[in-house]
Amino acid sequence: MRSRIHRRTAAALAVAAGLLLTACGGESLEQSKEGGPAASGSGGGKGTLVVGSAGFTESNVLAELYAQLLRSEGYATSVTTVNNRELYEPALEKGEIDVVPEYAATLAEFLNAKVNGPKAPQDRPVASGDVAATVAGLEKLAAPLGLKALPAGSAVDQNAFAVSREFAGKNKLKSLSDLGASGLKVKIAAGDECTVRPFCAPGLKARYGIDVSGIDPKGVGTPQAKQAVKDGVDQLVLTTTTDATLDTYGLVLLEDDKKLQNADNVLPVVNAKDAGSPEVAAALDRLTKVLTTADLVDLNRKVDAERAKPADVAKAYLESKGLLKKG
Repeated sequence: MRSRIHRRTAAALAVAAGLLLTACGGESLEQSKEGGPAASGSGGGKGTLVVGSAGFTESNVLAELYAQLLRSEGYATSVTTVNNRELYEPALEKGEIDVVPEYAATLAEFLNAKVNGPKAPQDRPVASGDVAATVAGLEKLAAPLGLKALPAGSAVDQNAFAVSREFAGKNKLKSLSDLGASGLKVKIAAGDECTVRPFCAPGLKARYGIDVSGIDPKGVGTPQAKQAVKDGVDQLVLTTTTDATLDTYGLVLLEDDKKLQNADNVLPVVNAKDAGSPEVAAALDRLTKVLTTADLVDLNRKVDAERAKPADVAKAYLESKGLLKKG
């Protein structure tokens, strides 16, 4: 399996036993579902929906996008933050959470391990670089659990590799294939596990023929890792496609043209019983169809660099795309 190292998959399992799921204001999910203090927005004549967030910037913004869009459609909505998938996925099954922004490949392999055993993602992976096949595999795993994966869009947050703009220009590099064909030796700023993970050094060598001379263990997408590439100490950094700080370091992504990485396209996942209506799907699909990876980069930048609130960033985006119904 071409697994990822990412903020979404790093949560510890040990915390699951004792935590209560709470909404942003501290209310329980039960209060949110009953339309208590956690419910927000006007109207709500179509019922109440709880949107889950995994607690990092991008997930917070996506949750706000979903909540505000559904509120515009006449639902009372609230956003609740649950910091790891081991907690929020069971809550989604139970209907304590109704809608969650997710990532196709990561959730597919999470459910694969849950349903078929912990070794299944490695021995019988369902995710690949093919988004259609990955979503189809996800749908098959989700349905028996009472979950419904809605269509994925073009926006994708997955592992990616960047080089300095100067290095790319000098060597005429636009893709990882270009880098492999160049014959250049590169040192990768990444985590220690890059030496053994199939999506990292082994995959770059096998799929692209890239000559990896070593790993500089500065972490995945950390400021130190990106600075090392900017300074020319390293030539390649492992980051993500929605890293909003690459311009700051003068870095550019190389296209993963042979699809080494799994398709972690953004898509909504809903509780089929409580939020599986065609109306909910149609509303969310209007967002999915227009949201791009570049949009995610920009939304992340506004929250992380400009210190804007996720709710304000989400509202401005939805208004700019004409997705909010006029009151």
